[in-house]
Amino acid sequence: MLESYCNRLAAYYKYIYRDWEASLGRQATILDGVIREYFEGKVHRILDAACGIGTQSIGLAQLGYKVTASDISPGELELACREAGQRNLSIEFQIADMRNLSATFQEFFDLVIACDNAIPHLLRDEEILGAFREFHRCTTPEGGCLISVRDYEKMERGGQRLYPRTVHETEEGKQLMFDLWEFDGDFYDFTTYALLDKGNEQVEMQAIRGGRYYCVSISTLENLMGQAGFKKVVTLRDRFFQPLIVGMKV
Repeated sequence: MLESYCNRLAAYYKYIYRDWEASLGRQATILDGVIREYFEGKVHRILDAACGIGTQSIGLAQLGYKVTASDISPGELELACREAGQRNLSIEFQIADMRNLSATFQEFFDLVIACDNAIPHLLRDEEILGAFREFHRCTTPEGGCLISVRDYEKMERGGQRLYPRTVHETEEGKQLMFDLWEFDGDFYDFTTYALLDKGNEQVEMQAIRGGRYYCVSISTLENLMGQAGFKKVVTLRDRFFQPLIVGMKV
């Protein structure tokens, strides 16, 4: 279900951002500052284990990092590869599940990242712990990991909730994006609606279903990262558009 959702969303992913091109540089600049602060210039090779269409991978590669990027969605990887090629960036793209990275990558990286709330797609603590252990296995002795997640403890939950995203002017008309979250205890099902208003009462709608998230707390993620072997775990709440959790081996 998740892979199908991501593949269908790929064509609309840029529209989720108000300005995707600007986001590439803005996010990379913030992440670069955090990486330099916590890893003291020791990070050169990065594995983006949930790269999507390349929002973080491309920006970090433009700053000079050697980036390898993976995702479970062939559709998103294809688009990310195309975007990287248009910028003459050398990024290696691979299909891989973050729960089994070491089966795909034999080399070691200085840092593994997974941004845009990718980790809560894993629906059990055991799965998340397994992913963090893979991050630990794939990193150098002085390396670590960095993730960004929603702070579910600060969000109102329950029932059905509609979240507007963006409106873009396109050659075909206005592209509107919004989400429906349908809660089920500690989980919610996620549908993205892409509505194209062509004017003259002509409207096209795509309902992209299949996203499911686990409302896992930041404190639980910190504990799981520690269980995976990261000796120092820090949460930064005011640096990025989502809280960042940094795990360090030393």
